[in-house]
Amino acid sequence: MSGTASSGTAPEPRRRGRPRRSPGDAGPGARERILQAARDEFSERGYDKTSMRGIAKAAGVDAALVHHYFGTKDDVFAAAIEMSFEPALVIPAVLGQGGTDGVGERLARYFIGVWENPATRAPLLAVVRSALTNETAAKVLRTFVLRRLLERVAAELDVPDPTFRVELAASHMVGIAILRYVIKAEPLASADPERIIAMVAPTLQRYLTQE
Repeated sequence: MSGTASSGTAPEPRRRGRPRRSPGDAGPGARERILQAARDEFSERGYDKTSMRGIAKAAGVDAALVHHYFGTKDDVFAAAIEMSFEPALVIPAVLGQGGTDGVGERLARYFIGVWENPATRAPLLAVVRSALTNETAAKVLRTFVLRRLLERVAAELDVPDPTFRVELAASHMVGIAILRYVIKAEPLASADPERIIAMVAPTLQRYLTQE
């Protein structure tokens, strides 16, 4: 036998195609880690500069796992928006047990509360900024806001043209968000949130309920 011969079995070459798993590829909380990483990446880099690989690296997983859970970057972007707004919880909170009575104030309070919370403000800033400059991001935002959030509110309103009314209310609140949190126009940018809610609530109430 030659002295250079190996005394053991040669290791199998790595298969191509399916990526090798690493400890961070699966397990409890993998989806949540990916989603949190996506929020951070979109917040820091915006839509255009965020990649699936970058999200995977930040979450400590293979890029294939990000695709497995979310499919495309658009899908991850939509999930990041949903995580911030928590639409499953907002409908009861906005409509409440009293139907449409006071719905304008509840909607204003919920919306301003989301933006005033630093944990949800950062990804929302990235979402809005991306939507203003990128059509793909704008489409995702429209799809989420119109179909997954506003239409659910509209379905609970017993008034003519409920979707149109909810879109008017949303346009009012989005305008406030852009001026207060993106452009930071004064005096709106430094106004007390309660003052904003008090002044905006009657208008939202009229949009949503007036015959």
